[in-house]
Amino acid sequence: MTAGTTGTADDGFRGWREAAREALYGPDGFYRRPGAGPAAHFRTSVHASPLYARAVARLLCRVDEALGRPRALDFVDMAAGRGELVTGVLGALPADVADRVRPYAVELAACPDGLDGRIVWRDEPPEGVTGLLFANEWLDNVPVDVAEVDASGTPRYVLVRADGAERLGEPVAGPDAGWLDRWWPLPPEEGLRAEIGLPRDRAWTAAVETLERGAAVAVDYAHTAGARPPFGTLTAFREGRETAPVPDGSRDLTAHVALDACAAAPALSGARLLTQRDALRALGVTGGRPPLSLASSDPAGYVRALAAAGEAAELTAPGGLGDFGWLVQPVGAEGVLES
Repeated sequence: MTAGTTGTADDGFRGWREAAREALYGPDGFYRRPGAGPAAHFRTSVHASPLYARAVARLLCRVDEALGRPRALDFVDMAAGRGELVTGVLGALPADVADRVRPYAVELAACPDGLDGRIVWRDEPPEGVTGLLFANEWLDNVPVDVAEVDASGTPRYVLVRADGAERLGEPVAGPDAGWLDRWWPLPPEEGLRAEIGLPRDRAWTAAVETLERGAAVAVDYAHTAGARPPFGTLTAFREGRETAPVPDGSRDLTAHVALDACAAAPALSGARLLTQRDALRALGVTGGRPPLSLASSDPAGYVRALAAAGEAAELTAPGGLGDFGWLVQPVGAEGVLES
């Protein structure tokens, strides 16, 4: 943390990265609290439909085939919440794959009661992964500093108190300034804002480096160069509703991810960016309605198929979950998301 991101020792102001880190992951932080976990506050693709876990299981099977069906196949669920995704993936795997899979849930909160005993609960990913590392809405919760352009056209760190009050700090400098220049250049117009994504680039690089062979996938709210939001995206969610971003530990703090910057950070070939809509379609989730003839021949089957089509449509909807970004980084498992 550079000196420019902090306030004075007694005024309570500090950079957004430091404030969000404590509010989310400190001893009394949002993600360390017992209870239902994130699902009580916001809805992800994992919670929207079991079709999502089935699609991820299908992707894991493709990685398995690309790696030549290794004796042990790892599945690493980053930011695992209460283990919903890894549990769903295990339940959707064919028996011959499930017998070889080593499932990991990576989460700072305590392991929930009743979790499948096969799942290894960790606060960081294992090393030497052979398989699939899957990070669903992880990077948007990696805390970042916020920059805002002042009246003279200079980007400065935005400082914040625990009650959400803000003021401007020192000019953005060093590697943070270099990141802004390359990935999110701010015109000299007062009030324009950006989230400095360097910590996310580093977090993604560290995650990819745990792979010995396989693929890493990050799924998140995202934007890319040429379409950066002019005033940033920092926001919060509490009890199912979007609310003001206040770093007091009572709410999720999130900002969209510069996923193109993350893709370039590990300096590995083969990284691919695509929408969730295209990724899930490549994995067989289409949202197509069942034929009406099924309603006569198998009414119960038709109702089930119709419900599945509705869930698939939500997962792939333009303007919604379908617009999420998928970053796919192969490490010896190329082509696993080709349709």
